[in-house]
Amino acid sequence: MKFSANYVWLDGRVVKWEDAKIHVLTHALHYGTSIFEGIRAYWTGKDLLIFRLDDHVDRMFRSAKILGVKVPYTADEVRRAIIETLRANSFREDVYIRPIMFVSTPTVTLDVRMLEVSLAVIAFPFGKYLPPEGIRAAVVSWRRVSNTMLPVMAKIGGIYVNSVLALVEARNKGFDEAILMDANGYIAEGSGENVFVVRKGKIYTPPTYASILEGITRDTVIKLATDEGMYVEERPIAREEIYIADEVFLVGTAAEITPVVEIDGRTIGNGKPGPVTKKLAELYAKVVRGEVEKYLRWVTPVYST
Repeated sequence: MKFSANYVWLDGRVVKWEDAKIHVLTHALHYGTSIFEGIRAYWTGKDLLIFRLDDHVDRMFRSAKILGVKVPYTADEVRRAIIETLRANSFREDVYIRPIMFVSTPTVTLDVRMLEVSLAVIAFPFGKYLPPEGIRAAVVSWRRVSNTMLPVMAKIGGIYVNSVLALVEARNKGFDEAILMDANGYIAEGSGENVFVVRKGKIYTPPTYASILEGITRDTVIKLATDEGMYVEERPIAREEIYIADEVFLVGTAAEITPVVEIDGRTIGNGKPGPVTKKLAELYAKVVRGEVEKYLRWVTPVYST
């Protein structure tokens, strides 16, 4: 998959894609001191709709507070930068948006409190991240970083080395995706997704104290399922529980709602996407494109505002 577009927003101005550059001594490059979001925008044929823009921007600022850096932009300025980036590129297709704040001072000091923070917004055409018909996953040996070691509630770049190692291990074994356990041996999350399990018609997902990221798609799915009258419970999930589940699915901005049809060589359910997963995926696809009036508050139009 090729990632490119015409323009990038960088520190207050729109620049050509090839001109969006930073210095090799940039602090974030050396120490992972970046904060980022993954956001999708969906083309409806008439407008481009950004899904849950405010929630993503708000999480960026919460992450910055946890990291202890000072952001030289307001939340409204970040939102405007994202919309400006999309308009500059005149996208007429589904896109992925990557706003990133990063400690940009060229230095080797570890104290970030007084260092400069830059903001970039990158966006490019984007389709399916994982096969929508279902994937094969492996529970890997790497454990999800504990929140006693790093602030996993924050979407900080350096923490994602954990995800890189996990996904590489799974792919080396021939699987599509990794599932990580927490320090206590309970299911935590995928390399970039939250995990949901369906048993006897009830939906379960690991709680936030299981060292997971508070996913925005996770929150969306919980609300959609609850509104549809489904039972949803946040609780610890044992490894063996996912093997005997009726359905397992992963959710995230990139993954959307992706069925898991096999884990560690064990077929999940009948080896096909289950009815709960399909129902939620179909509803989610309508919601993100502004087709369900009840959830229009979650979409931000790019060209009609």
